[in-house]
Amino acid sequence: MATAEHAKPPSPQQLARRQQKVEELCAAAIRALTGDAALHYRGHRLHRGSRLLPVAAPHLRPDPQADDFASFRGAADGLALRLRHSDAELHRALCPPDLVERLIFDLLEQLRVETLGPPHLPGVALNLRHRFAAWSGAFHRSGLTESSLGILLYTVAQVSWSRLNALPVPSDTEDVIEATRAAIVPVLGGALAGLRRQRGDQVRFAPHALELAHLVGGMIRGACEAHAEHDPEDADGTRSAFALLLDSGEGEAPAAAISGESKVFEDTGRAYRVHTTRYDREVAAASLVRKAVLDEYRERLDRRIAGLGVNVARLARMLGALLAVPARDGWNFGEEEGHVDGRRLAQLISSPAERRLFRTERHKPVADCIVSFLIDCSGSMKEHIEPVAVIVDVLARALQMAGATTEVLGFTTGAWNGGRAGRDWMSRGRPKHPGRLNELCHIVFKDAGRSWRRARHDIAALLKADLFREGIDGEAVEWACRRMLARIEARRILIVVSDGCPMDGATTLANDAFYLDNHLKEIVARHEALRDVEILGLGVGLDLSAFYRRSLATDPASAPDNALFCEIVQLIGARHRR
Repeated sequence: MATAEHAKPPSPQQLARRQQKVEELCAAAIRALTGDAALHYRGHRLHRGSRLLPVAAPHLRPDPQADDFASFRGAADGLALRLRHSDAELHRALCPPDLVERLIFDLLEQLRVETLGPPHLPGVALNLRHRFAAWSGAFHRSGLTESSLGILLYTVAQVSWSRLNALPVPSDTEDVIEATRAAIVPVLGGALAGLRRQRGDQVRFAPHALELAHLVGGMIRGACEAHAEHDPEDADGTRSAFALLLDSGEGEAPAAAISGESKVFEDTGRAYRVHTTRYDREVAAASLVRKAVLDEYRERLDRRIAGLGVNVARLARMLGALLAVPARDGWNFGEEEGHVDGRRLAQLISSPAERRLFRTERHKPVADCIVSFLIDCSGSMKEHIEPVAVIVDVLARALQMAGATTEVLGFTTGAWNGGRAGRDWMSRGRPKHPGRLNELCHIVFKDAGRSWRRARHDIAALLKADLFREGIDGEAVEWACRRMLARIEARRILIVVSDGCPMDGATTLANDAFYLDNHLKEIVARHEALRDVEILGLGVGLDLSAFYRRSLATDPASAPDNALFCEIVQLIGARHRR
């Protein structure tokens, strides 16, 4: 039997999945405390709709690998109280221009709002206290308190927290800060007293916080100048004392997609450009592969699926329970209660004792839903495509058994490095910021009008190696959504299967690195706002939460199994759980 010492450590994908669940719970807590339904985590950062919300205090950025769940709950509660009790515009107007003073002012404002937790929710206060203690311990263990600047910052944070909360500093911290506290409290005493008195009023609190920030900023500037005079080579080294305080929180969790802001996209008013659509095409997968080769691919896929032992019937029942909604299916007559059946009223005269004069509506569960799989056929997906094809094939079959309609689509480009579209751009003198520079190739492996049995050979065309080139995700998502919106089903779910960010070499070189990323986020945000299509991300070895609000990271090194399919079913049904 395996012991705890020999337990296999979790993979990056498992860590990403665990972190996603933590963030879902934390986002729910933030929405409950603030009453703002638009708040959610995306890319491990809190967003309101599509707008990133800043994190203004270092202790609100727990480490996914080192901190426990209570720390994440404490950070979530702190963010919620900041949104609920702090006027962001007023705070921004009052912020001092000096970087260090601004950081201290931000920290003090965060500590202020954390004292305003609802008294009927004592767990919030416990979470906040736990999180601050965990951050304090991390700061001290990092060795930063061994420098004069580090211990100064640490002492200011501890003393301010203690004064605002009317609590003693932790006993293990008291000895560490005692000498520094004795030196600075006489200077900061007046400002510290004002913090406690005015903690319920942001306007009256601000002058005391600004005074304290100015005093501490002066101490730090003086210490830095002294360091530079005595040891010029160590002048830059003193900045390490700010490591945990100045941490921008940009770090990503394991196996996470990284995105940024595109200057070109912003400068053009967020208007996505396409140099030419002349060479774009939409093709049926069967037209790209010879029938004999397609039969061979299908046999290979069937052998792989048979070896997994996936219970498709059970999967179909689970999907049916999540997707089915009650639909009217006529009437039940001869009932003893319900709606009066006018055709039986004559029986009141002929048989006064007759009670079966009513009718009731009959309902049956119907999966009035279309689920479309959009598969990234970029070059990096080539090595993962066989397990991806297995997942999509099994889910398409199970969904059809559950009564849902399915589509299987793919997207790639017609060529590498821009192809004919890129050559046209160069022949026209390479005008600045041309937008998308490549030939789109959208592939239909199974359309909504065909059953899985009739399309099963076409789905196997995913195994053709030379389909995979580059990926322009935003336009592919929009194409898939348009196809679904043309259908009559009431609920539409798009599952994007990808292993990375949008990437087209020619487009990136002619615009900037995040041009296609920003277009994808714009498309997804628009459909989320309209609520016409639910867009989910299924990451192949990658956490796609930077792009899709609901996503799941899978481990491509592990064979698909019943546990993975159950997780995908839960992802599809997440709307019903909320």
